[in-house]
Amino acid sequence: MTPRDATAMAAAVRAGTTTAEELVAEALARIGAWDGAVNAFTVVLGEEALARAREIDAGLAGDLTSYGALAGVPVSVKDHVWMAGQPATNGSLAQRDFAPAEDAVPVARLRDAGAVIVGKTNNPEFCYRGYTDNAVFGLTRNPWSLDRTPGGSSGGAGASVAYGATPLALGTDGGGSIRIPSAFCGVAGHKPSFGLVPKLPGFRGWPTLSVDGPLGSSVRDLVLALSVIGGAHPADPLTWPVTLADEGAVDWSRLRVAVSEDLGWAPVEQEVRASFRAAVDRLSDDGARIVTAHPDAGYPTQLWNAIALPEGFASEGPLLSGPGRDGVDAASREITESGRAATAADYLDAQERRVAFTRTWQEFFGHDDGYDVLLTPSMPVPAFSTDVSGPAEIDGTPVDPFFDDWCVLALPANLTGQPATAVPIGCGVDGLPLGLQVMGPRWADLRTLAVAARVEALAGFDRIPAHTDPPPA
Repeated sequence: MTPRDATAMAAAVRAGTTTAEELVAEALARIGAWDGAVNAFTVVLGEEALARAREIDAGLAGDLTSYGALAGVPVSVKDHVWMAGQPATNGSLAQRDFAPAEDAVPVARLRDAGAVIVGKTNNPEFCYRGYTDNAVFGLTRNPWSLDRTPGGSSGGAGASVAYGATPLALGTDGGGSIRIPSAFCGVAGHKPSFGLVPKLPGFRGWPTLSVDGPLGSSVRDLVLALSVIGGAHPADPLTWPVTLADEGAVDWSRLRVAVSEDLGWAPVEQEVRASFRAAVDRLSDDGARIVTAHPDAGYPTQLWNAIALPEGFASEGPLLSGPGRDGVDAASREITESGRAATAADYLDAQERRVAFTRTWQEFFGHDDGYDVLLTPSMPVPAFSTDVSGPAEIDGTPVDPFFDDWCVLALPANLTGQPATAVPIGCGVDGLPLGLQVMGPRWADLRTLAVAARVEALAGFDRIPAHTDPPPA
């Protein structure tokens, strides 16, 4: 039987109980069966991946030690992330012919660790939206229900893990783009501390908000992936040479756990609240010391927009008047244009407000009597229909239609640079996955992952589409 997650796959390859070629062949077969209906992949690297797998198998047979933590594990890489010689369209017709000459650092590190990249996955244009659709590659659907979105912007990544093509996917997260697909697709995902994982060479978008990070079939796979892709690199001067402290297994007697269903201001559907309460109750029964609390930092959307919109215009604005200007979708054009009017003073004023916002969050975690982790729902809603760009209302509260205000629970971690791990905890009334988010202070990634692993174990969430027959294309 093929191992189910990346950790077990790599161990089996090293032990000789399976081969990299067998794992990659099965991944490609799964893509062939599922992707006609789901459309998670933009590029499938069949022959290249098989050749790389055979190379790894030959190296291991020769007792070479160069293939390490991810030996033979199939992985996918988001279209947005640069991979040498492969299209990086950023979901835009304006960039449909672009293929970078070099790998982003995380891609190179995955290769060096023995991972086999089987393809690239879909994202919305410029990674702007919390659903996944674009004029280059089309609509990506949720493997749980083809009439629902997998989320975005790493929607193809989440879908590729959910239907079992790969146990690991490399995504990005500037405003929830790893955690949204994790919640909607029933997979694990980690938005790292800002500065932990290099994201260059790559596109310029949202340089102070976005991070590269993993989505996976288990939390332990996220830990494994982070050990490979994390660490400072000269290519990205915003990375820091930080060594993460491994705190071992969760010891509830040493952790102060705060929980909040809504951070004091977010509308949240009742089925999400009920699932979250059940997960918190399981933790309490497990011995966790839980207090209902949240930082008094205020609603973050306006602040996030004040930073993201000018950063987006600086990155994508030139495309609006360049040779491919007619290839930019009207909705993406509206979002990009909305950052045009911001002055340098406006932007720096917003960054100053961000300092105050971040300080409030740091103080929530940082004092001697502060909290070690904060648990919230990952998303306030389950996956919505593919024929809308977002929910019109949440629990009776209207949602601002401009720019994905419905995923507001994700924004604090991007503004503060703090880590956030998303993990599935069950299904809602329509049988769709629901998730929980574990946040912590900056550089406490292994702590949020450890708590998420305990949440995962107690939830016993195991009903994923990879265990069912593929849908008709």
